[in-house]
Amino acid sequence: MKTKVGVFFGGRSVEHEISVISALQAINAFDRTKYEVIPVYITKQGKWLTGPSLLEISNYKDLKTLESKCEEVYMKPVYGDYKLYRSDTKGGLFSKKNPIIEELHVAFPILHGSHGEDGMFQGVLETIGIPFVGCDTLSSANGMDKITMKMILGESGIPVVEYVWFTDREWLSNREKIDKKIEEDLGYPVIVKPANLGSSVGISKATDRRSLDSAIENAIRFSSRIIVEHMVENMMEINCSVLGDADYRRSSVCEEPIKEKDFLTYDEKYGSGSKSGMQASKKKIPADLPEETTKKIQELASETFRVLACNGVSRIDFMIDKDSGEIFVNEINTIPGSLSFYLWDETGISFPELLDQLISLGLKRKRDTERKTFSYDTNIFAMGGGLKGVKK
Repeated sequence: MKTKVGVFFGGRSVEHEISVISALQAINAFDRTKYEVIPVYITKQGKWLTGPSLLEISNYKDLKTLESKCEEVYMKPVYGDYKLYRSDTKGGLFSKKNPIIEELHVAFPILHGSHGEDGMFQGVLETIGIPFVGCDTLSSANGMDKITMKMILGESGIPVVEYVWFTDREWLSNREKIDKKIEEDLGYPVIVKPANLGSSVGISKATDRRSLDSAIENAIRFSSRIIVEHMVENMMEINCSVLGDADYRRSSVCEEPIKEKDFLTYDEKYGSGSKSGMQASKKKIPADLPEETTKKIQELASETFRVLACNGVSRIDFMIDKDSGEIFVNEINTIPGSLSFYLWDETGISFPELLDQLISLGLKRKRDTERKTFSYDTNIFAMGGGLKGVKK
């Protein structure tokens, strides 16, 4: 019997289109002798849709027409119910559609950014209890929020650049105080980022007070939490992917993204060349690094993955200060663009093999979780306990 995999993509995120690209790349790479893939597209308004029309990328040019060709679906927040239900079961005057479209075996979220990579969707899947691919709720949330991530990594002895963080409300009420703190603690230039977005959305460089204020105003359009980082000026960016879980993990070859500006922009990541997704961006694989530096980055990538309790495949982005030789972890992508398949292909693991391993890791975690105790069968109310202070 084939394993039925529900691939969830799209979502209420500024990275919606990138999610579509990554998901279709994965769907086309699945070994169809082993898996039956059920696409579940989440619109920008939050509707869940399924249907064969979702498998052709050209259909996404006209979302209204695409939606009309698909069926709206949902899953019940009931533990142990892995079924995908039709939202509309009427189907005509004298007929009644089967309310169940499919019963999934595994969920595979390929959702980038807010409401998908940040732990929200993983929380839904954990509530249902279905095995799923990738990081759990906690590791997804910690990995997505750049402030929390840097706090955890710094506490664990993993090198990160100096930073200042604040909320949008703090900025609106204490702008002068925050500007001074940034200038005193970090100096210029700095990089301003929304705390919980990826794909370089909302990121700006600031070289003085005026450009700092402008960059912060841009960032608060996307997030209520803002992080400002010391900018390493003479810098090399290096990415490394990690595959596995807390028990066993391995690092991929390293890549050097080729950028034209001070940091890799959204267009450079996704709009280059004839290919799609992160695979499209200009890069050098493997990165031209001394063997010792490559090994150090791979070790730091693996340790970052472990400290954040990740699962599945992630991509960790690094900065190397060319002047000092220092290496810093910049961020982690817990659902990386294109699932970083191009890095694993260069490491010796094909895309279909990568998907196989990801499914296996999700099923293994489910088995491990079921061995833990979360509740007791004893009913304390039947024993007369827990009633003190409750009115009759």
